[in-house]
Amino acid sequence: MKILKRTQFGDPILREVAAHVPVSKISSTQIQQLIANMKYTLLKKELGIGLAAPQIGQSLALAVVAIRKSQTRPQAEAFDLVLINPVITEAVGKRAQLWEGCISAGSYGKADLFAKVPRFKKIRIKYYDEHGRQHHKYYEGLPAHALQHEVDHLHGILFVDRVKDTRSYMTHKEYVKHIKNVI
Repeated sequence: MKILKRTQFGDPILREVAAHVPVSKISSTQIQQLIANMKYTLLKKELGIGLAAPQIGQSLALAVVAIRKSQTRPQAEAFDLVLINPVITEAVGKRAQLWEGCISAGSYGKADLFAKVPRFKKIRIKYYDEHGRQHHKYYEGLPAHALQHEVDHLHGILFVDRVKDTRSYMTHKEYVKHIKNVI
């Protein structure tokens, strides 16, 4: 497995609508290797909690999510999911603002920019997993928030497009100080 190079804000691929992956191709060596390398990149580099294919230069409707406890998420429960051709079919309740960053908005693959982004607390999403099985499931809390972020990437939408309170922008250094004071 290998660490994949990440694209940065300004790269046109991040503003494209990603191509759907034909279901018949999900089991292909190419797609399976891409998924394995994306998971490896996300977990090995401890980049964040999600990685969409456009963020590594591939215009494909594919994303991986791997939530782990961290300095800024001490209560997080482990969560792993591979999403292929995801579609959010239902958004439940009001939106909640949580802090977001993006590894495409930073140097060395780490997020340098953070802001509060309103996302639905609970969503229902239809997707294929890495085995080509279709799912239609509800997710809530941090997983729902992360899934919405990654699905946005597949539609050429960046988290900065969703920020309502522009006064919430801060650098990684300030974000870490802020979160330490909240926890």
